[in-house]
Order: sequence, then C-alpha cells, then structure tokens
Amino acid sequence: MSRRIALSIAACVAAGGSLLAAPAYAANSGASAQSAQSAPSLASGSDRVKCTSMSNGQLCISLNTSPSRIEVFYTKKGGSAIKARLGFRSSSTSYGPWKTISTGERANSTWNMSYPCGRKYVGLIQVSGQKTFETPAATC
Repeated sequence: MSRRIALSIAACVAAGGSLLAAPAYAANSGASAQSAQSAPSLASGSDRVKCTSMSNGQLCISLNTSPSRIEVFYTKKGGSAIKARLGFRSSSTSYGPWKTISTGERANSTWNMSYPCGRKYVGLIQVSGQKTFETPAATC
C-alpha cells in the first residue's frame, strides 16, 4: 500500500468517514492555544496525522502530499452547537472562517500550500466563548 493511500485512510478513520475539503483563506491570529484533554494520537505509521479526543468530539491535523496541503478537521460527537474556527500553528498561526458546528457534523479547513518538513504543526480549534484546543504536533 502506498504511503499516500495509507495517510488518506488514516485521515478518514480519524474523521469517521470520507473527507470533504472546503478551502479556507487563512488569516494570522495572535490567539494563544491551550492543550485539550490528551488522548493517544492516531497510529498511522507516520507523524503526519495527529488527533486528540475532546469531551464532545475529535480534532485532527493531517499534513498531506500530492498536492501539498494542511487539513484540520473536527468531528462533533455530542453537546450543543458551537461557533468555532479551525486553524494550525507552526512558525505562525493561521485560522479559517468561523463556522457553526452541530452534533454529527464534521468541519474542515484546508490550506493548499507547501510546508517545510522538520517543523511541528499543531491543529487548533478556537471555540467562541471558550478556550482554544489543540492536537499533538504533527511532523513530516
């Protein structure tokens, strides 16, 4: 099985199904992130996909190749609807647009860009009225 297929499968498993990507136009933000309750990261044979379980869902980051892009997705598994935006942090922080996410929905933000290996990339979800939660660091 090729590495690309294995990474795609790992990302789908982490998200609970197929991935639907909607481009997000990143904007820098100085918001600080605080760690969510830690859970073991997804075992994919690679450090390119990292996830964390939260009380009402799962947040993941995936560093993809062919084409080169960073995807952050959140699957809401319980609780009331939230207003949130997804982002990532490396040398700077970028966020996608604010979205309302209801139970059973999956939100996804994608940045089509080249990213240097050797850096750590952390997936973020900034929830309105709450703190910012993060994934463990993904690397390539």
